[in-house]
Amino acid sequence: MQNLTQTGQNLVNDIARRYNLSVDAVVHMLVAVNNGSGSMAQFNCPELGGGGQWMRGGMTMVGDMFNYGLKNTVDNLCNELANVLANNQMFPVIPAGTPGSNQWWPVDLGSPFSSGAQNNIRYAVFPNRLAVELHGQVTVYDTLDHSIGGVSQQQGGDTSLTFSSQYGTVAVSSLPIVQGQGLPKPVQTNFAQPIPAYEPPVQAQTTSSFTQSANDQSQHSAPESAAPVNTESAGDVIKLLEQLGQLRSAGVLTDDEFNAKKQNLLSRI
Repeated sequence: MQNLTQTGQNLVNDIARRYNLSVDAVVHMLVAVNNGSGSMAQFNCPELGGGGQWMRGGMTMVGDMFNYGLKNTVDNLCNELANVLANNQMFPVIPAGTPGSNQWWPVDLGSPFSSGAQNNIRYAVFPNRLAVELHGQVTVYDTLDHSIGGVSQQQGGDTSLTFSSQYGTVAVSSLPIVQGQGLPKPVQTNFAQPIPAYEPPVQAQTTSSFTQSANDQSQHSAPESAAPVNTESAGDVIKLLEQLGQLRSAGVLTDDEFNAKKQNLLSRI
């Protein structure tokens, strides 16, 4: 737990009682507001809905975005903590250039162009150098020819930092380390699962084979079914011939027409 002065401990105890929060929760928010120089805070406090952000005079974000009562509580708490930090010595005095100090980077780096904090990581940008503090451990990186425009941390609370430069977004871990051990590499857990090979359904194969077999049988049987089938008996043909003879006798059919019809009928027997 963060060390506090006696005055700081008394103030934190009083705030925790009035807001119905644990002392640990108030200390967590106090450190977050302090890391944001009293004007902003990024926190992850279960008693206040988990992860969220606060900006003085601006927007307050909490995990339950439609819980306006919780937003109001966080806003009031952070504003009060910012005022407490501005008017009281809340933390023990720590020599500049040592972990835990507001000026936590090595003294020889001088004054930073910009500095900030996100979750549990603090950073400061200097000419050709980037200092990062995590859990009291300070690492100094060589920024090479990058012109750093901003530092950001991946969502989810891991230790993956990136910064924007004239070359786009760059991972801090890609920079050479000048001093310190460097940030631990985040564990990659979002591995893509292999896609199984496609196997056609068995039923589809059976149906296809059956259809092909039916087509083959149809092709083989087609020539046989093309031949005409005799369905008329000899008695029927004789009756038709008698009728044709009567038509010829009546002069309705000529001899040639009669003979043609006769040959046609005889071919059916």
